[in-house]
Amino acid sequence: MPIKIGWSEIDITPEKGVKIGLDGQFFERVTDEVESRITVTALAVESTDDRMVIVSCDLVGIGSNLHALVKKKVEDIYPELKDKIITNAIHTHNSYVYTKTGTDCGSALDILQRMLPEWMEYKPLVSSDEMLDPDKALDFLAERISRAAIEAWQTRKPGFYSNEFRRAAVGMNRRVCYTDGTARMWGDTNQDVFDELEAGNDSGIEIIYTYDEAKELSGVIANIACPAQVVEHRSYISSDYWGKVRENLKKHFGRNICVLALCSAAGDLCPRDMIRWVSPETPIDDPNIHRENPAERRADPSMFDVSGLKIVGKRVSNELISVFEDNPGILKSEGILIHDTFMLPLPLRKVSQAEYEDAVRKIEQYIENNKDRQMNFDDSAEMHVFAGTIARYEFQKNTDFFEEEIHVIRFGDVAIATNPFELFLNYGNKIRARSPAKQTFLIELACGDDGYLPTEKAEKGGHYSAFVSSGVTGHEGGNILVEKTLEHINRMFKGTEK
Repeated sequence: MPIKIGWSEIDITPEKGVKIGLDGQFFERVTDEVESRITVTALAVESTDDRMVIVSCDLVGIGSNLHALVKKKVEDIYPELKDKIITNAIHTHNSYVYTKTGTDCGSALDILQRMLPEWMEYKPLVSSDEMLDPDKALDFLAERISRAAIEAWQTRKPGFYSNEFRRAAVGMNRRVCYTDGTARMWGDTNQDVFDELEAGNDSGIEIIYTYDEAKELSGVIANIACPAQVVEHRSYISSDYWGKVRENLKKHFGRNICVLALCSAAGDLCPRDMIRWVSPETPIDDPNIHRENPAERRADPSMFDVSGLKIVGKRVSNELISVFEDNPGILKSEGILIHDTFMLPLPLRKVSQAEYEDAVRKIEQYIENNKDRQMNFDDSAEMHVFAGTIARYEFQKNTDFFEEEIHVIRFGDVAIATNPFELFLNYGNKIRARSPAKQTFLIELACGDDGYLPTEKAEKGGHYSAFVSSGVTGHEGGNILVEKTLEHINRMFKGTEK
């Protein structure tokens, strides 16, 4: 039987005048200003033997509770989609704050509330009464995401596809290493002690084009190793660079074209060049971004602003248009489809007794040295790191492992593998390099949101994204994820033609 393909795109932009909290920073942002509309896009594929539904969401992450709600809503109507639904986030920091849960490893906020005097605790700058209630936001998102999945499944029809490859300079490493062995996310490279960027980048774009029965283009799937966080510090609603990609493709191919945005392994990547540093056009409330008298560079425009969005969006969309028009692929109407879903036990990343005692000491010293003032934003961010270490120490007394939902798919000569982390690039490189598939699509922040998964080198360097409290597992878990993912891919491709 020829494969069947269905698409759906649903707008999730709040109604005019409705303010939402923006997720993804350590400071409060509440707005009803819209830079670009935010959406959820669903792709459904069915063959004789199996099926998959992938929903890409303009969100910072997919909480396990949101994923569970979506699955239930869809599976109650279509039981055949049980364990066949993937939800993933593009990681825009300019979308909904909603009630989100992941693997519970203890709460840094609970620790601070327990240890700090009540008068010292950092208070939000904006009352939560001004924004959409996070519980209501959760219900709204679950309804819209599940509706997109259902519509994609209902509209599936015989179709064609072709898979292609191209490159665009989008994601670059954002962790800076120094000669003393330390590392910093967003670290200043214009220093004598700058040694190297911690890892490389991946300019590849894994692409699948889909076509309807008349062989007219119906959708584009693009897998890029870069989170959608150009304007992550700004206080407006935005689908970030993917919004520009969608706008450009719809202008070129027609408004009915759907774009499935998939973020590859990119936990240590960003859209900014840490060597050719270009400062924000207007100040940003983030001490890691601030530079004293930075040197002027002839380089990209600010990758903190809309000028950067336009450049990145153009780079990606130009390549997607070019490869479609210049190198038309062979349209395929049939192909092997195998979809495995499994729960993967991973070891909890633990803190030592010395790390725990140091964290307690740092918070106690902070209280002692700041009796005359309330905690500010910078202090709160720093103390949350230590509080997260304490929370993990208390949690790890009774827990050694946790389980994550993983999907591995064979679609013709393509492999697709998911994970729920901000997965550092090197893990993705290992999977792609050893995969027997002609192309391997990797989808991070899928079916869960359990923080960063750093490499061993990053753990030794430290700083945000590599702290113990930055994610639930460490390099041991990352290595297990790589091996188990490859085990499933190899089994799917063993003994069959690619």
